[in-house]
Amino acid sequence: MIGKDDAVLALSNSGETPELSDIIAFTRRFNVPLIGMTRKPESSLAKQSDCPLVLPASPEACPNKQAPTTSTTAMLAFADALAVTLMERRGFSSDDFRTFHPGGKLGQRLLHVGDVMHGADTLPLIKPDALMAEALVTMTSHSFGCVGVVDDAGALAGIVTDGDLRRHMADNLVAMKVGDVMTAGPKVTSADALAVEALAIMNDRSITSLFVLDEAGVPVGLVHIHDLLRVGVA
Repeated sequence: MIGKDDAVLALSNSGETPELSDIIAFTRRFNVPLIGMTRKPESSLAKQSDCPLVLPASPEACPNKQAPTTSTTAMLAFADALAVTLMERRGFSSDDFRTFHPGGKLGQRLLHVGDVMHGADTLPLIKPDALMAEALVTMTSHSFGCVGVVDDAGALAGIVTDGDLRRHMADNLVAMKVGDVMTAGPKVTSADALAVEALAIMNDRSITSLFVLDEAGVPVGLVHIHDLLRVGVA
């Protein structure tokens, strides 16, 4: 199973583990790089390794000082450090992680807002000088429970939610201007933000949706908490 393009990372506290002898001999015969992690620098594993990684001498934690406890924990920590260092050297990003873990929980947590949001052509948008009667029709037809309010440049100026409707129910709501009912400066997100970050904003503000803006502040999407639940982010 070991090919010429592989490298072998062998772990042995004593460096004399019999099960490793055939593998060590194979790497030496076919010039396969061998990295040996051991506690004993004079061991066969350390001497045969191209890159010996010698752990500090420390007694095992078990009462008899025999069962691998301290040594296995040290190896785990050292191997984690190697893995993190290699990720940094290779520039391994969250996108790479999601590519290799597409179906797992970690992959789901690395989804971006742009992966789950509704696109620009589905957005409920309205101008601030429009009447609330029109805003109600727009909200109902899109089923997001909100409508975004955009200025003449197309940038998001505010939002009208179900909560805003309830707060103005005693007034002549349908005849009011959208700009008089909206909540200015709503919480928003960006397409390249992590979906879990969007979920955190929703949970923190007790809201169910976020408009997604580009660098100019123009809405390019909308993410609803149901979208996050559907892909398993929550």
